[in-house]
Amino acid sequence: MAKPNDRVQPSKPAPSPISRDAGIGELGLVATPIGNLGDLSVRAAEYLRAADAIACEDSRITIRLLQHLQIKKPLLSYHDHNADEMRPRLIERLQRGEKMALVSDAGTPLISDPGFKLVREVAALGIAVTALPGPSAPIMALILSGLPTDRFLFLGFLAAKSAARRTELEEVAGLRASLILFETAPRLVTALSDLRAVLGDRPAAVARELTKMFEEVRRGSLQELLDHYTQAGPPKGEIVIVVGPPLAEAANAAVDLDAALLKALGVLRVKEAAEAVAAATNLPKRQVYQRALELKQQGGADKGARGEGGADDE
Repeated sequence: MAKPNDRVQPSKPAPSPISRDAGIGELGLVATPIGNLGDLSVRAAEYLRAADAIACEDSRITIRLLQHLQIKKPLLSYHDHNADEMRPRLIERLQRGEKMALVSDAGTPLISDPGFKLVREVAALGIAVTALPGPSAPIMALILSGLPTDRFLFLGFLAAKSAARRTELEEVAGLRASLILFETAPRLVTALSDLRAVLGDRPAAVARELTKMFEEVRRGSLQELLDHYTQAGPPKGEIVIVVGPPLAEAANAAVDLDAALLKALGVLRVKEAAEAVAAATNLPKRQVYQRALELKQQGGADKGARGEGGADDE
């Protein structure tokens, strides 16, 4: 039997977000709905009502939310293009003791949105920073995808050009984690093609219009998703792609990579050997090619099969 002092004591009520000491500023990071206005928390709404001003990306979007809440507040534009100019002004207001909310157009601030430099500088000055948690498209897509959630990496928007995008993907191809990224509808097919080429045919999901009337999560392999959207065309709405970690067979294949490469290098040039082994093992081409070069430099490959010259192997 528990002693009286061991009993769980009732928790004290959390301090109201409205209360604050005079002369002490505060920055609140307020998560806003990504599609359904009903997802705004009561606490977030209270914070917006209590704020002296609201910093936002696009006032036209934020004002619709405030009109829904019947709130009138000064709106301060803060986005990628004016951040360096506006940041000192926002900090000055905070130093005067104002309570300021920072919101993005949709979802949680700072997640693929401007704001981290503001938070860093405000915190460094000893000004209080708090967060009002709420909707987040990457997390929602992840938990709806049916893919592993114990380890994941958010990549935001990848490069628009295919070559640069593939380079970015090659940097994370070997991670044992689910990958989350944003993409635009017009680029979805080419993005899926690059994902398939670099990562192999992993399980994946394409989520769109999250929390909205036409919310959809399509699950399948990257090849299946690529085939579907190639035929169906670009979907409407905001898109999040989730890709599962490397398949178990791909991980096992990595163990036998050297053996497979040595065998291929006995009859093929480096580039051809790497392409053949990458296709057979479902491993990233760049990883296989780099290992093939290393084996060649170590003298593990049969040079006699290709001659001593190496210029045409690169």
